Amino acid sequence: MQESEAKIRIEQLREVLRENSRRYYVDNAPTMSDYEFDTLMHELERLEAEFPQFDSPDSPTRRVGSDLDAPVGPNAERDARQGFVQRPHRYPMLSLGNTYSIAEIEEFAARADKALDGTPFSYSCELKFDGTAICLTYRNGRLVQALTRGDGIQGDDVTGNVRRIANIPQRLHGDYPAEFEIRGEILMPYEAFDALNREREAQEEAPFANPRNAASGSLKLIDPEEVAHRGLWCTLYHIPAESATFESHSQALDAAASWGLPVSEDRRICHGIDEIKAYIDHWDGARKFLPYATDGIVIKINELACQRALGYTAKSPRWAVAYKFKAEQACTELLSIDYQVGRTGAVTPVANLAPVQLSGTLVKRATLNNADQMALLDIRVGDWVFVEKGGEIIPKITGIDPAHRSAGALPPAFPERCPDCGTPLVKPEAEARWFCPNQDGCPMQIKGRLLHFVSRKAMDILAGEATVEQFYDAGLARTPADLYDISKYQLLSLEGWQERSAQRFLDSLEASKQVPFERVLFALGIRYVGETTAKGLARHFGDIDALAAATKEQLLEVEDVGEVIAGSVFDFLHKEEHLEMIARLRAQGLRFDGAGKGAALSDVLAGKTVVISGNFSISRERMKELIAAHGGKAGSSVSARTAYLLAGTKPGPEKLKQCAKLGIPVISEEEFRAMLPEDIATAGSGLPPEGVSAAERGRIPSPSGDKPADADTEKNGQNVEELTLF
Repeated sequence: MQESEAKIRIEQLREVLRENSRRYYVDNAPTMSDYEFDTLMHELERLEAEFPQFDSPDSPTRRVGSDLDAPVGPNAERDARQGFVQRPHRYPMLSLGNTYSIAEIEEFAARADKALDGTPFSYSCELKFDGTAICLTYRNGRLVQALTRGDGIQGDDVTGNVRRIANIPQRLHGDYPAEFEIRGEILMPYEAFDALNREREAQEEAPFANPRNAASGSLKLIDPEEVAHRGLWCTLYHIPAESATFESHSQALDAAASWGLPVSEDRRICHGIDEIKAYIDHWDGARKFLPYATDGIVIKINELACQRALGYTAKSPRWAVAYKFKAEQACTELLSIDYQVGRTGAVTPVANLAPVQLSGTLVKRATLNNADQMALLDIRVGDWVFVEKGGEIIPKITGIDPAHRSAGALPPAFPERCPDCGTPLVKPEAEARWFCPNQDGCPMQIKGRLLHFVSRKAMDILAGEATVEQFYDAGLARTPADLYDISKYQLLSLEGWQERSAQRFLDSLEASKQVPFERVLFALGIRYVGETTAKGLARHFGDIDALAAATKEQLLEVEDVGEVIAGSVFDFLHKEEHLEMIARLRAQGLRFDGAGKGAALSDVLAGKTVVISGNFSISRERMKELIAAHGGKAGSSVSARTAYLLAGTKPGPEKLKQCAKLGIPVISEEEFRAMLPEDIATAGSGLPPEGVSAAERGRIPSPSGDKPADADTEKNGQNVEELTLF
């Protein structure tokens, strides 16, 4: 691969991994299987190693997935994820390296043998539970704190909710330490999951995709009483070595069980790779009979002295690895193939299948990705195909059974014209998909963009797929700007609309005028511009005028914006029809300016990366905003590019060690504020109140104050950014 191609591919991978990490950890609505995510992560790791000139401390390969920064809005499940205090972890909660290959497990064992140089050790093999991570603190035998993993450095305090989980003891018994931490997983058993989804469907709410999402969403509910009714369960599997004194991991878990804590009984001590393989083979089949979801096996060096000797990388321990089971597979008949057009014009083949049970659900359709994938599979209508549902999310066809092929079966012809509008399809260079170029005239693309615009993570307007379809068919909406022209009279003339539902929709339109610029920019649906990129562009340029006037070279100055994204943004903002739509939205009162370069408080930190660690007089997120407001960048990890480590109370010891090693200055909050202009430093944070941008203080009128629409209305469609990778 050429350097220029590698740079583009690395940019694409980072953007996709960031977006899907957020969907997994924050939204609890993943659109990519674990296997696909891990495959892309490994590809990024390989490319970064091969092209170190494109290294970045903010790369997903160097950061733990975070469940912090959950979205805010009017709906109940969303409200469930706000209002939690974030507290620091005493010891970082890292992620595990993972593999789907037994050969890589053998390599892990060989590395441990070599590093420990003859020191005898064993392995603790355990089930990998598919839930959401939790860290419990007990003091004098009483549960005093429960934190989510968060970003590994700090997590949400969900103590009140965890107290309502039936098998987590509030008081221990036996000879327990005065204070210790123990970590594990909050699960939702299949029985509780099925009952919850039946209840949601009865209330016309979208069901959860899988038990992991349901467990994570339930743990973040505001009402502890509701948490108590969700049937959550806990399994604990790790006491940090610094938190209590034991000789081995298994000894620590045995002690925890004696204190009354819920520890898995299905772990086993293994003494070599053959015993590890036997354990994996057993549970690959036996897991199907468990009452809760598991997705692999965790293999840990058992002796704590050996764990300390092996140490950690920036992201994971060297003494543990996860072997992940391959997705469950079924075989069924391919009845036909449809071709769907997404909002970006990408044409995706979708297989219609004879219904088959897979991972607890009835599967009738599966993606075929693109024309190249169809050719690679050598697929025919009428074939019997193997279907996987990796991560229990999106079914896909992975192969065919040639023994069932009918004589004379012909390969399906991928359409040459758009299946919706008839426009000849095009296949851009370096793309794997065919596209309909009729961006502003293809009905499926138009409806897809409208659905994206109203979605929860974009403008949060109370309209789902059926409503968008109804508006389009009635001729009421072709562009997002048309939505704001719809009257109550027009709504009431449509089938199924009543006074109350019409008013709720109009109220949600009014409330959307308070959505900040970065989300409005994301809502426009510019190709390759996900939430993270939209936020970076909004903060860099400050308003839509500066962004539209930017050259491609100026766009490339934005962090994590490369040639592909810059070209897409530039082209979008130089089309007359898009500028006209933006002008109409602006006239309706939508926000097209906000905190950014144009509203910067100063440039004293321009070009400097500041890593923060510890607790401060304001929240960590506000501290990051303060850094950005003075021209700096808030980094996540210490590297040679770090200008300062801003240390509050209880900073991370590893970050301090890294700074000492690299000679990076460590400054206190007081020293940091002394660097800022005097009038700002003495005025508190230097930022407007929470939720109000710096620009709003002088340039933007106050919002109308209209209340958001009620929660029990039609749910938005999923916010899925199409990013071509294959």
